[in-house]
Amino acid sequence: MSLEMQKYIDEAEQALLHTYNRYQVVFDRGEGVYLYDTDGKKYLDFVSGIAVFALGYHNEAYNDALKSQIDKIIHTSNYYYNMPAIEAAKKLKEISGMDRVFFTNSGAEAIEGAIKTARKYAFLKDGKTDHEIIAMNHSFHGRTMGALSVTGNPHYREAFEPMIGNIRFADLNDFDSVMAQVTDKTCAILFETVQGEGGIYPATEDFMRKVRTLCDERDILMMLDEIQCGMGRIGTMFAWQRYDIKPDVMTTAKALGCGVPVGAFLMTEKVGASSLAAGDHGTTYGGNPLACAAVSKVIDLFEEQDVLANVNRVGAYLEKRLDELAAKFSCVETRRGAGLMQGLVFERPVGDIITAAMERGLVLINAGTSIIRFVPSLVITEEHVDEMITILRQSILQIEGEQN
Repeated sequence: MSLEMQKYIDEAEQALLHTYNRYQVVFDRGEGVYLYDTDGKKYLDFVSGIAVFALGYHNEAYNDALKSQIDKIIHTSNYYYNMPAIEAAKKLKEISGMDRVFFTNSGAEAIEGAIKTARKYAFLKDGKTDHEIIAMNHSFHGRTMGALSVTGNPHYREAFEPMIGNIRFADLNDFDSVMAQVTDKTCAILFETVQGEGGIYPATEDFMRKVRTLCDERDILMMLDEIQCGMGRIGTMFAWQRYDIKPDVMTTAKALGCGVPVGAFLMTEKVGASSLAAGDHGTTYGGNPLACAAVSKVIDLFEEQDVLANVNRVGAYLEKRLDELAAKFSCVETRRGAGLMQGLVFERPVGDIITAAMERGLVLINAGTSIIRFVPSLVITEEHVDEMITILRQSILQIEGEQN
Protein backbone atom coordinates (compact mmCIF):
# COMPACT_ATOMS: atom_id res chain seq x y z
CA MET A 1 0.00 0.00 0.00
CA SER A 2 1.33 3.43 -0.93
CA LEU A 3 1.63 6.28 1.53
CA GLU A 4 -1.02 8.13 -0.48
CA MET A 5 -3.58 5.32 -0.07
CA GLN A 6 -2.79 5.07 3.65
CA LYS A 7 -3.37 8.82 3.90
CA TYR A 8 -6.83 8.41 2.34
CA ILE A 9 -7.68 5.61 4.78
CA ASP A 10 -6.47 7.64 7.77
CA GLU A 11 -8.59 10.59 6.66
CA ALA A 12 -11.63 8.35 6.27
CA GLU A 13 -11.20 7.00 9.79
CA GLN A 14 -11.14 10.56 11.11
CA ALA A 15 -14.24 11.67 9.21
CA LEU A 16 -16.58 8.71 8.74
CA LEU A 17 -18.66 7.10 11.47
CA HIS A 18 -17.04 3.75 12.19
CA THR A 19 -19.93 1.40 11.42
CA TYR A 20 -17.92 -0.71 8.97
CA ASN A 21 -14.69 -2.63 9.41
CA ARG A 22 -13.47 -1.81 5.93
CA TYR A 23 -10.86 -3.67 3.92
CA GLN A 24 -7.63 -1.71 3.60
CA VAL A 25 -8.06 -0.54 0.01
CA VAL A 26 -9.35 2.61 -1.68
CA PHE A 27 -11.01 1.88 -5.01
CA ASP A 28 -10.75 4.58 -7.64
CA ARG A 29 -12.42 3.29 -10.81
CA GLY A 30 -13.93 0.28 -12.53
CA GLU A 31 -13.87 -1.22 -16.00
CA GLY A 32 -16.01 -4.21 -16.92
CA VAL A 33 -15.71 -6.70 -14.07
CA TYR A 34 -12.49 -5.24 -12.71
CA LEU A 35 -11.78 -2.58 -10.08
CA TYR A 36 -8.65 -0.45 -9.76
CA ASP A 37 -7.39 1.09 -6.53
CA THR A 38 -5.75 4.49 -6.17
CA ASP A 39 -2.34 2.85 -6.68
CA GLY A 40 -3.49 1.43 -10.02
CA LYS A 41 -3.68 -2.20 -8.86
CA LYS A 42 -6.24 -4.32 -10.72
CA TYR A 43 -8.80 -6.55 -8.96
CA LEU A 44 -11.27 -9.10 -10.31
CA ASP A 45 -14.55 -8.18 -8.62
CA PHE A 46 -16.80 -11.03 -7.50
CA VAL A 47 -18.84 -8.79 -5.17
CA SER A 48 -20.15 -6.17 -7.64
CA GLY A 49 -21.04 -3.75 -4.86
CA ILE A 50 -22.93 -6.57 -3.08
CA ALA A 51 -24.95 -7.72 -6.09
CA VAL A 52 -25.47 -4.18 -7.40
CA PHE A 53 -23.34 -3.67 -10.52
CA ALA A 54 -25.06 -6.33 -12.62
CA LEU A 55 -23.93 -4.80 -15.92
CA GLY A 56 -20.32 -4.28 -14.88
CA TYR A 57 -18.46 -1.02 -14.49
CA HIS A 58 -18.31 1.76 -17.07
CA ASN A 59 -21.13 0.45 -19.24
CA GLU A 60 -21.18 3.17 -21.89
CA ALA A 61 -24.87 2.96 -22.75
CA TYR A 62 -25.85 3.09 -19.07
CA ASN A 63 -23.53 6.03 -18.39
CA ASP A 64 -24.81 7.94 -21.41
CA ALA A 65 -28.43 7.50 -20.28
CA LEU A 66 -27.62 9.01 -16.89
CA LYS A 67 -25.63 11.87 -18.39
CA SER A 68 -28.51 12.66 -20.72
CA GLN A 69 -31.00 12.74 -17.85
CA ILE A 70 -28.72 14.94 -15.74
CA ASP A 71 -28.78 17.50 -18.53
CA LYS A 72 -32.60 17.45 -18.51
CA ILE A 73 -33.73 17.30 -14.87
CA ILE A 74 -32.57 15.37 -11.81
CA HIS A 75 -35.37 15.94 -9.33
CA THR A 76 -38.81 17.48 -9.08
CA SER A 77 -41.14 15.90 -6.50
CA ASN A 78 -43.77 13.21 -6.32
CA TYR A 79 -46.39 15.96 -6.42
CA TYR A 80 -45.75 15.94 -10.18
CA TYR A 81 -45.38 13.28 -12.86
CA ASN A 82 -42.10 12.68 -14.66
CA MET A 83 -41.45 10.64 -17.80
CA PRO A 84 -38.59 8.45 -16.51
CA ALA A 85 -40.72 7.25 -13.56
CA ILE A 86 -43.62 6.42 -15.86
CA GLU A 87 -41.36 4.52 -18.26
CA ALA A 88 -39.49 2.69 -15.47
CA ALA A 89 -42.71 1.65 -13.72
CA LYS A 90 -44.16 0.32 -16.97
CA LYS A 91 -41.04 -1.74 -17.71
CA LEU A 92 -40.80 -3.00 -14.13
CA LYS A 93 -44.41 -4.17 -14.30
CA GLU A 94 -43.67 -6.01 -17.54
CA ILE A 95 -40.67 -7.93 -16.24
CA SER A 96 -42.27 -8.74 -12.87
CA GLY A 97 -45.89 -9.37 -13.74
CA MET A 98 -46.92 -7.17 -10.81
CA ASP A 99 -49.42 -4.33 -11.13
CA ARG A 100 -48.43 -1.38 -8.91
CA VAL A 101 -45.01 0.13 -8.22
CA PHE A 102 -43.68 2.46 -5.53
CA PHE A 103 -40.10 3.64 -6.02
CA THR A 104 -37.86 4.07 -2.99
CA ASN A 105 -34.22 5.04 -2.40
CA SER A 106 -33.08 1.69 -0.98
CA GLY A 107 -33.99 -1.89 -0.23
CA ALA A 108 -34.63 -1.14 3.44
CA GLU A 109 -37.14 1.53 2.46
CA ALA A 110 -38.83 -0.97 0.16
CA ILE A 111 -39.23 -3.35 3.10
CA GLU A 112 -40.66 -0.52 5.21
CA GLY A 113 -43.24 0.12 2.50
CA ALA A 114 -44.10 -3.58 2.26
CA ILE A 115 -44.69 -3.75 6.03
CA LYS A 116 -46.98 -0.72 5.91
CA THR A 117 -48.82 -2.21 2.93
CA ALA A 118 -49.53 -5.43 4.84
CA ARG A 119 -50.76 -3.63 7.93
CA LYS A 120 -52.97 -1.23 6.01
CA TYR A 121 -54.42 -4.11 3.95
CA ALA A 122 -55.36 -5.92 7.15
CA PHE A 123 -56.62 -2.76 8.85
CA LEU A 124 -59.05 -2.07 6.02
CA LYS A 125 -60.53 -5.54 6.48
CA ASP A 126 -61.36 -5.35 10.20
CA GLY A 127 -60.32 -1.94 11.54
CA LYS A 128 -57.87 -3.49 14.00
CA THR A 129 -54.22 -2.61 14.57
CA ASP A 130 -52.96 -5.78 16.24
CA HIS A 131 -52.05 -7.72 13.12
CA GLU A 132 -48.94 -9.90 12.99
CA ILE A 133 -46.26 -10.56 10.37
CA ILE A 134 -44.36 -13.83 10.15
CA ALA A 135 -40.73 -13.46 9.07
CA MET A 136 -37.87 -15.98 8.92
CA ASN A 137 -35.00 -16.75 11.23
CA HIS A 138 -31.55 -15.95 9.77
CA SER A 139 -33.12 -13.44 7.38
CA PHE A 140 -31.81 -9.98 6.62
CA HIS A 141 -34.04 -7.18 5.38
CA GLY A 142 -32.20 -3.96 6.27
CA ARG A 143 -31.04 -1.66 9.05
CA THR A 144 -33.99 0.69 9.55
CA MET A 145 -36.25 0.01 12.53
CA GLY A 146 -39.03 -1.68 10.59
CA ALA A 147 -36.63 -3.72 8.46
CA LEU A 148 -34.67 -4.71 11.56
CA SER A 149 -37.89 -5.84 13.22
CA VAL A 150 -38.40 -8.50 10.54
CA THR A 151 -34.70 -9.44 10.35
CA GLY A 152 -34.30 -12.85 11.95
CA ASN A 153 -30.95 -12.29 13.61
CA PRO A 154 -31.13 -11.16 17.28
CA HIS A 155 -27.56 -9.80 17.12
CA TYR A 156 -28.65 -7.06 14.72
CA ARG A 157 -31.67 -6.12 16.86
CA GLU A 158 -30.63 -6.38 20.49
CA ALA A 159 -29.05 -2.92 20.94
CA PHE A 160 -32.01 -1.19 19.33
CA GLU A 161 -34.95 -2.77 21.13
CA PRO A 162 -37.84 -2.35 21.31
CA MET A 163 -38.60 -3.11 17.68
CA ILE A 164 -41.99 -2.65 16.09
CA GLY A 165 -44.30 -5.22 17.63
CA ASN A 166 -46.28 -8.24 16.49
CA ILE A 167 -43.50 -9.96 14.53
CA ARG A 168 -43.18 -13.74 14.75
CA PHE A 169 -40.33 -15.84 13.37
CA ALA A 170 -40.36 -19.21 11.62
CA ASP A 171 -37.72 -21.18 9.71
CA LEU A 172 -37.23 -20.98 5.95
CA ASN A 173 -38.19 -24.22 4.20
CA ASP A 174 -39.92 -25.55 7.33
CA PHE A 175 -43.62 -25.12 6.66
CA ASP A 176 -44.60 -26.67 9.99
CA SER A 177 -42.67 -23.92 11.76
CA VAL A 178 -44.68 -21.35 9.78
CA MET A 179 -47.97 -23.00 10.70
CA ALA A 180 -46.93 -22.95 14.36
CA GLN A 181 -46.76 -19.14 14.17
CA VAL A 182 -50.00 -18.53 12.27
CA THR A 183 -52.84 -16.96 14.23
CA ASP A 184 -56.06 -15.18 13.33
CA LYS A 185 -54.01 -11.97 13.50
CA THR A 186 -51.49 -12.98 10.81
CA CYS A 187 -51.57 -10.48 7.95
CA ALA A 188 -48.39 -11.35 6.02
CA ILE A 189 -45.60 -13.90 5.62
CA LEU A 190 -42.31 -12.32 4.54
CA PHE A 191 -39.13 -14.05 3.37
CA GLU A 192 -36.21 -13.75 0.99
CA THR A 193 -36.64 -16.03 -2.02
CA VAL A 194 -32.94 -16.74 -1.56
CA GLN A 195 -31.51 -15.80 1.83
CA GLY A 196 -28.32 -13.79 1.34
CA GLU A 197 -26.72 -12.66 4.60
CA GLY A 198 -28.24 -15.70 6.28
CA GLY A 199 -26.05 -18.10 4.32
CA ILE A 200 -27.20 -18.35 0.67
CA TYR A 201 -30.25 -20.54 1.28
CA PRO A 202 -32.77 -20.73 -1.61
CA ALA A 203 -36.41 -21.24 -0.65
CA THR A 204 -37.62 -24.60 -1.96
CA GLU A 205 -40.48 -24.91 -4.41
CA ASP A 206 -42.42 -27.08 -1.97
CA PHE A 207 -42.11 -24.49 0.80
CA MET A 208 -43.14 -21.63 -1.47
CA ARG A 209 -46.17 -23.48 -2.83
CA LYS A 210 -47.37 -24.36 0.66
CA VAL A 211 -46.98 -20.76 1.81
CA ARG A 212 -48.79 -19.53 -1.31
CA THR A 213 -51.70 -21.93 -0.67
CA LEU A 214 -51.90 -20.92 2.98
CA CYS A 215 -51.95 -17.24 2.07
CA ASP A 216 -54.70 -17.80 -0.52
CA GLU A 217 -56.84 -19.75 1.94
CA ARG A 218 -56.60 -17.18 4.73
CA ASP A 219 -56.20 -13.92 2.79
CA ILE A 220 -52.68 -13.44 4.13
CA LEU A 221 -50.20 -11.49 2.01
CA MET A 222 -47.22 -13.43 0.69
CA MET A 223 -44.33 -10.94 0.56
CA LEU A 224 -41.02 -11.82 -1.08
CA ASP A 225 -37.77 -9.92 -0.57
CA GLU A 226 -35.95 -9.96 -3.93
CA ILE A 227 -33.53 -7.15 -3.07
CA GLN A 228 -30.39 -9.26 -3.53
CA CYS A 229 -31.60 -12.35 -5.38
CA GLY A 230 -33.76 -10.51 -7.93
CA MET A 231 -32.95 -8.67 -11.16
CA GLY A 232 -31.63 -11.72 -12.97
CA ARG A 233 -29.18 -12.97 -10.35
CA ILE A 234 -30.35 -16.59 -10.33
CA GLY A 235 -31.28 -16.80 -14.02
CA THR A 236 -34.85 -15.50 -14.02
CA MET A 237 -35.62 -11.82 -13.73
CA PHE A 238 -36.94 -12.44 -10.24
CA ALA A 239 -36.17 -15.57 -8.24
CA TRP A 240 -39.80 -16.50 -7.63
CA GLN A 241 -40.35 -16.74 -11.37
CA ARG A 242 -38.23 -19.89 -11.39
CA TYR A 243 -41.19 -21.65 -9.75
CA ASP A 244 -43.93 -19.40 -11.16
CA ILE A 245 -45.21 -18.72 -7.65
CA LYS A 246 -46.33 -15.11 -7.63
CA PRO A 247 -46.25 -13.06 -4.42
CA ASP A 248 -48.79 -10.44 -3.40
CA VAL A 249 -46.02 -7.96 -2.56
CA MET A 250 -42.34 -8.00 -3.51
CA THR A 251 -39.34 -5.77 -2.91
CA THR A 252 -36.38 -5.06 -5.16
CA ALA A 253 -33.29 -2.80 -5.12
CA LYS A 254 -29.52 -3.35 -5.57
CA ALA A 255 -29.18 -4.25 -9.29
CA LEU A 256 -32.41 -2.42 -10.10
CA GLY A 257 -30.40 0.77 -10.64
CA CYS A 258 -26.93 -0.79 -11.11
CA GLY A 259 -25.30 1.73 -8.80
CA VAL A 260 -27.78 4.58 -8.57
CA PRO A 261 -29.55 4.30 -5.18
CA VAL A 262 -33.04 3.08 -6.02
CA GLY A 263 -35.42 0.39 -4.82
CA ALA A 264 -39.10 -0.42 -5.16
CA PHE A 265 -41.92 -2.39 -3.67
CA LEU A 266 -44.52 -3.82 -5.99
CA MET A 267 -47.93 -5.37 -5.46
CA THR A 268 -50.86 -6.94 -7.24
CA GLU A 269 -53.86 -4.86 -8.23
CA LYS A 270 -55.90 -6.50 -5.47
CA VAL A 271 -53.46 -5.31 -2.82
CA GLY A 272 -52.95 -1.93 -4.46
CA ALA A 273 -56.68 -1.24 -4.45
CA SER A 274 -57.05 -2.14 -0.77
CA SER A 275 -53.99 -0.87 1.06
CA LEU A 276 -51.93 2.32 0.80
CA ALA A 277 -53.82 5.40 -0.35
CA ALA A 278 -53.01 9.11 -0.74
CA GLY A 279 -51.31 10.35 2.41
CA ASP A 280 -50.36 6.89 3.72
CA HIS A 281 -46.82 6.78 2.37
CA GLY A 282 -44.34 9.05 0.65
CA THR A 283 -40.74 9.88 -0.18
CA THR A 284 -38.97 13.06 -1.26
CA TYR A 285 -36.34 11.50 -3.49
CA GLY A 286 -37.93 8.17 -4.37
CA GLY A 287 -38.79 7.82 -8.04
CA ASN A 288 -36.93 10.94 -9.10
CA PRO A 289 -36.07 11.31 -12.81
CA LEU A 290 -32.38 10.40 -12.44
CA ALA A 291 -32.98 7.19 -10.48
CA CYS A 292 -35.79 6.10 -12.77
CA ALA A 293 -33.74 6.83 -15.90
CA ALA A 294 -31.23 4.36 -14.47
CA VAL A 295 -33.94 1.74 -13.85
CA SER A 296 -35.36 2.15 -17.33
CA LYS A 297 -31.96 1.81 -19.01
CA VAL A 298 -30.97 -1.18 -16.86
CA ILE A 299 -34.08 -3.08 -17.91
CA ASP A 300 -33.44 -2.23 -21.58
CA LEU A 301 -29.84 -3.40 -21.36
CA PHE A 302 -30.81 -6.67 -19.68
CA GLU A 303 -32.82 -7.49 -22.80
CA GLU A 304 -30.35 -6.08 -25.34
CA GLN A 305 -27.40 -7.95 -23.82
CA ASP A 306 -29.39 -11.15 -23.15
CA VAL A 307 -28.20 -11.06 -19.55
CA LEU A 308 -30.41 -13.92 -18.34
CA ALA A 309 -28.93 -16.34 -20.88
CA ASN A 310 -25.46 -15.40 -19.69
CA VAL A 311 -26.43 -15.93 -16.04
CA ASN A 312 -27.78 -19.40 -16.78
CA ARG A 313 -24.73 -20.41 -18.79
CA VAL A 314 -22.01 -18.93 -16.59
CA GLY A 315 -23.94 -19.69 -13.38
CA ALA A 316 -23.88 -23.41 -14.22
CA TYR A 317 -20.16 -23.17 -14.93
CA LEU A 318 -19.55 -21.35 -11.63
CA GLU A 319 -21.41 -24.10 -9.76
CA LYS A 320 -19.28 -26.75 -11.47
CA ARG A 321 -15.98 -25.03 -10.69
CA LEU A 322 -16.98 -24.33 -7.07
CA ASP A 323 -18.03 -27.97 -6.61
CA GLU A 324 -14.65 -29.06 -7.97
CA LEU A 325 -12.87 -26.70 -5.58
CA ALA A 326 -14.95 -27.88 -2.63
CA ALA A 327 -14.03 -31.49 -3.39
CA LYS A 328 -10.31 -30.68 -3.17
CA PHE A 329 -10.31 -29.04 0.27
CA SER A 330 -11.38 -30.71 3.49
CA CYS A 331 -11.96 -27.28 5.03
CA VAL A 332 -14.86 -26.69 2.60
CA GLU A 333 -18.09 -28.36 3.71
CA THR A 334 -20.39 -27.64 0.77
CA ARG A 335 -21.55 -25.25 -1.93
CA ARG A 336 -25.06 -23.89 -2.16
CA GLY A 337 -26.93 -21.23 -4.05
CA ALA A 338 -28.41 -20.61 -7.48
CA GLY A 339 -27.20 -18.90 -10.64
CA LEU A 340 -24.71 -16.15 -9.88
CA MET A 341 -25.58 -16.10 -6.18
CA GLN A 342 -23.41 -18.81 -4.67
CA GLY A 343 -21.79 -19.63 -1.36
CA LEU A 344 -18.92 -21.86 -0.27
CA VAL A 345 -19.43 -23.09 3.28
CA PHE A 346 -16.23 -23.60 5.27
CA GLU A 347 -15.73 -25.36 8.58
CA ARG A 348 -13.89 -22.30 9.85
CA PRO A 349 -14.06 -18.48 9.60
CA VAL A 350 -13.21 -17.18 6.13
CA GLY A 351 -12.01 -13.64 6.84
CA ASP A 352 -8.34 -14.49 6.39
CA ILE A 353 -9.01 -16.26 3.09
CA ILE A 354 -10.89 -13.23 1.77
CA THR A 355 -8.02 -10.97 2.83
CA ALA A 356 -5.48 -13.24 1.14
CA ALA A 357 -7.56 -13.20 -2.05
CA MET A 358 -7.73 -9.41 -1.92
CA GLU A 359 -3.93 -9.25 -1.76
CA ARG A 360 -3.85 -11.39 -4.91
CA GLY A 361 -6.30 -9.12 -6.73
CA LEU A 362 -9.65 -10.85 -6.12
CA VAL A 363 -12.54 -9.12 -4.33
CA LEU A 364 -14.79 -11.47 -2.33
CA ILE A 365 -17.24 -11.06 0.52
CA ASN A 366 -18.59 -13.28 3.26
CA ALA A 367 -22.13 -14.26 4.29
CA GLY A 368 -21.76 -14.94 7.98
CA THR A 369 -18.40 -15.85 9.45
CA SER A 370 -17.84 -19.15 7.61
CA ILE A 371 -19.27 -18.62 4.12
CA ILE A 372 -17.67 -16.96 1.10
CA ARG A 373 -20.36 -15.37 -1.03
CA PHE A 374 -20.07 -15.02 -4.81
CA VAL A 375 -22.29 -12.30 -6.32
CA PRO A 376 -20.34 -11.04 -9.36
CA SER A 377 -21.52 -8.92 -12.25
CA LEU A 378 -24.08 -10.75 -14.37
CA VAL A 379 -21.94 -10.21 -17.48
CA ILE A 380 -18.95 -12.25 -16.31
CA THR A 381 -17.59 -15.02 -18.54
CA GLU A 382 -16.27 -18.54 -17.95
CA GLU A 383 -12.77 -17.08 -18.21
CA HIS A 384 -13.49 -14.78 -15.28
CA VAL A 385 -14.71 -17.77 -13.27
CA ASP A 386 -11.49 -19.64 -14.05
CA GLU A 387 -9.42 -16.62 -12.99
CA MET A 388 -11.35 -16.39 -9.73
CA ILE A 389 -10.98 -20.10 -8.97
CA THR A 390 -7.20 -19.95 -9.54
CA ILE A 391 -6.76 -17.06 -7.10
CA LEU A 392 -9.15 -18.51 -4.52
CA ARG A 393 -7.38 -21.90 -4.62
CA GLN A 394 -4.01 -20.19 -4.08
CA SER A 395 -5.45 -18.19 -1.19
CA ILE A 396 -6.90 -21.26 0.53
CA LEU A 397 -3.61 -23.11 0.12
CA GLN A 398 -1.74 -20.15 1.62
CA ILE A 399 -3.98 -19.88 4.69
CA GLU A 400 -4.24 -23.63 5.26
CA GLY A 401 -0.49 -23.91 4.93
CA GLU A 402 0.07 -21.19 7.51
CA GLN A 403 -2.19 -22.96 9.98
CA ASN A 404 -0.68 -26.42 9.52
